[in-house]
Amino acid sequence: MSTTSGAVWGRAEQQDFRSRVRGTLLGAAVGDALGAPVEGHGIEEIRQVLGPEGVVDLVPAFGRRGAVTHHTQLTLFTVDGLVRAQVRRDTGAWHPPTDLHRAYLRWAATQRDWGPDLRRKDDGWLAREEWLYARREPTRPLLMGLGDERMGTLDDPKNPAADGPEPVARSAPFGLLVGWEPQLVAQLAVECAAQTHGHPTAYLAAGAYAVTVHALARGEEMDAAVQRALVLLAAWPGHEPVSEALQRALGAVRQGLPEPARVAELAGEGRAPGVLSAALYCALVAEDVRHGLRLAVNQGGPAAPTAALTGGLLGALYGETALPPAWLAELEGRPTILELADDFAMEMTQGPALHNPAGASPGWLARYPPGG
Repeated sequence: MSTTSGAVWGRAEQQDFRSRVRGTLLGAAVGDALGAPVEGHGIEEIRQVLGPEGVVDLVPAFGRRGAVTHHTQLTLFTVDGLVRAQVRRDTGAWHPPTDLHRAYLRWAATQRDWGPDLRRKDDGWLAREEWLYARREPTRPLLMGLGDERMGTLDDPKNPAADGPEPVARSAPFGLLVGWEPQLVAQLAVECAAQTHGHPTAYLAAGAYAVTVHALARGEEMDAAVQRALVLLAAWPGHEPVSEALQRALGAVRQGLPEPARVAELAGEGRAPGVLSAALYCALVAEDVRHGLRLAVNQGGPAAPTAALTGGLLGALYGETALPPAWLAELEGRPTILELADDFAMEMTQGPALHNPAGASPGWLARYPPGG
């Protein structure tokens, strides 16, 4: 009798999953890089500088083409925290929000320190990547929320008034927990969002995004994935503003050809539900990844988070081979993102071969120390 539980990972299933993991993380990062140079600039201003079509290719930001922002940095630390949670499970300590909080504190250290501190033995490999020590305009709620050791919870969240899109933009990796039930995916995303953004619309938007990515990573189409998120949201108190944002995205699809004004209208003032709504719309109407991302950035509002969310959705839907290769070629941190994506996919499909209560691969524990 088999002692395994959960999904059975054949070779084809593992390859498909790895492609979707890579697609999600690379897609989100490419969107982030595409939007970063025009973040907060009006559409007319963008067109005056870049031409009537606006952003059609990577444009320099932070001194180079393909540079990413804090959205991508925190997404990577989300992945790191999820792998650590799985490793720590062998020790009998199983509380993923704590592992994610520790990972986010490691990101916060990159924003204070000049570079990696090799004396911190539990940092693991990701926190030793020097390129992650660049400050890429992290917002006040992020720095305040992770400015001390206290972990925000749903009962006692950090920054109760913070309703920006930052926690949504780091939540795609929760959706890649394809062996989990959607309710648990949403719960973890929500709890981890409250560590920096305590307004219900922000943390519920994070949960809705994670559940949408989860459905896509399991092979659903975009429309069905949004419908799943709507059903799940209905069980949460205060879900109405986020549910309405999802409904607006679905409704906008039927309103004619996509245009910047429609994306800008959905995004509104850049709060979490609006950015999520705009990203869902861009992914729903996208002819391909390139089209969806250009739509997400050429709207005169929160371009980086909108495009990061859109890229994560389209990457989960289509896998890595659908991403524009010329953009990937210039993407900052691509080797790190790929390495982390493959580690995550390996952990999720072959974790028991890497570590179990009886023992573990020394190399894996060096990369993801359970004490960190």
